[in-house]
Amino acid sequence: MKVLVCGGAGYIGSHMVRRLSRDGIEPVVFDNLSTGHREAVGDAPFVQGDLLERDDLRALFAQYRFDAVMHFCARSLVGESMTQPYAYYENNVAGTLNLLQAMHEAGVGKLVFSSTAAVFGVPESDLIDESHPRQPINPYGASKLMVERILEDAGRAYGLRSVALRYFNAAGASPQGDIGESHEPETHLIPNMLRAATGKGPSLKVFGNDYATPDGTCVRDYVHVDDLADAHSRALAFMATHEGAHAFNLGNGSGFSVLEMIRAASDVVGSEIPYDLAPRRAGDPDRLVASSAKAQRELGWAPRYTDVAEIVETAWRWHRQPRY
Repeated sequence: MKVLVCGGAGYIGSHMVRRLSRDGIEPVVFDNLSTGHREAVGDAPFVQGDLLERDDLRALFAQYRFDAVMHFCARSLVGESMTQPYAYYENNVAGTLNLLQAMHEAGVGKLVFSSTAAVFGVPESDLIDESHPRQPINPYGASKLMVERILEDAGRAYGLRSVALRYFNAAGASPQGDIGESHEPETHLIPNMLRAATGKGPSLKVFGNDYATPDGTCVRDYVHVDDLADAHSRALAFMATHEGAHAFNLGNGSGFSVLEMIRAASDVVGSEIPYDLAPRRAGDPDRLVASSAKAQRELGWAPRYTDVAEIVETAWRWHRQPRY
């Protein structure tokens, strides 16, 4: 079996490439390296290209015959999406349309799509399940929701089988410490905490302390990157027996505030994490915590990493000596 991994040189994609290889499935990585790292791919076949370039996709699908596609390519910064919405709709929506059209022309009928909790907007319940209204409050979430709707239409029109996996907060790194999260600029909480702890980054900024949460800082649900890779593997198997478009929420089901995460990271590294308060970022909801009951029921998926300190510990192994 051969699977195209779009964005396979990125954070989550590189962990997925490793999981596919371990499962005896051949991954082929397609990435423009705008945020990914060639070193993260290892020995997997690699093609440099861009979803916005249709000729790149035609050449890719002419070179390989794929059984399925996993799509990790996206602009994914909420704050940036508020100031550069055109870039988000072009990359996340138009780029995905190019990919879907190339798949259709090549007769590839299965797609696992990286979606996001941002499709839901402001939560109306403590735990967000798949029945929650999808009302994004930022262009990033809106662009992902548009793709989800395109996949639903493609299922009806062309018979495309798809699974959209809505991540809450991807976190952690390979337990071996050899691949991990490396962005520039870095906007995610855990790597920025650990960069501050090593002195390789500036003092951590906590964006807002006046949210409607117990300590005033945002509450998020953190799910380990290897648990996300496991969900993708299960989604691939799920599509073998399920037609149409499907969506699943992926999280731990537990929420932790920014200040709680700082305390957990301080315990892991053995020293205080310095931080400064900063104004709220536009487009950030107070609380995002998943109900993954549907994924557990239909995919047989459950997170293996349920202790947030253990998640931080895997990231700490990477950040102490990053390879790229």
